[in-house]
Amino acid sequence: MDKKNIRVFFEKKDRAIYISHLDLLRTMQRALKRSGLPVWYSEGFNPRIYLNFPLALSLGTEGLREPMDMAVVEDVSLEEIAGKLNGACPEGIRILSAAYPVHPNKDIGFAEYETIFSGDTRALKGAVSAYISQESIKVMKHSKKKGMIEVDIKPHINIRGVSECENGIMTELRLPAGNELNLNCGVFTESFLGYCNSCGIMAELCCAKRTNILCADGAVFE
Repeated sequence: MDKKNIRVFFEKKDRAIYISHLDLLRTMQRALKRSGLPVWYSEGFNPRIYLNFPLALSLGTEGLREPMDMAVVEDVSLEEIAGKLNGACPEGIRILSAAYPVHPNKDIGFAEYETIFSGDTRALKGAVSAYISQESIKVMKHSKKKGMIEVDIKPHINIRGVSECENGIMTELRLPAGNELNLNCGVFTESFLGYCNSCGIMAELCCAKRTNILCADGAVFE
């Protein structure tokens, strides 16, 4: 049969958050080999298992619903794909489901995150409000064409909620993602911690999680 495209959703937690994107590719290729699934290989002199991650996850960030595209060349159920691959994945990576892709990768427009900062709760909540109320939030960001450039990220930070948690606060964010503009969570957390430091507020990042990936129209990326 012809190859059939499959989109696998998985979580990346615990020690696995320190697996780089390149190493994640190798990890998943090894897992697919161990699974015995009839996966499709690329053509050419050096065939490799076809894998594609629609949106790379920053090192050190948890992923609660990460997509991975692959293909199979035999008739196999989605449940079997998820089950066999799950049994071959290392600690910290768990397959949630397998499905037929609904959206092309170019539809990705946003990513949602949760970040937890430890410190004085009242001071941190005030800092978030003051931080986002600035006229501009300038950071240095890498550009493929111009190298490091200064950009204003304020128009692109959507803080959707701030709540108290044990020893600090949790922020819920929506940031642009995809081909047009990609702002990873680390840019925000580094900028916010720098702002806290400049104000004499003690703050520390405890964890950052990517909770979902959305299309440009706000629909969940499937």
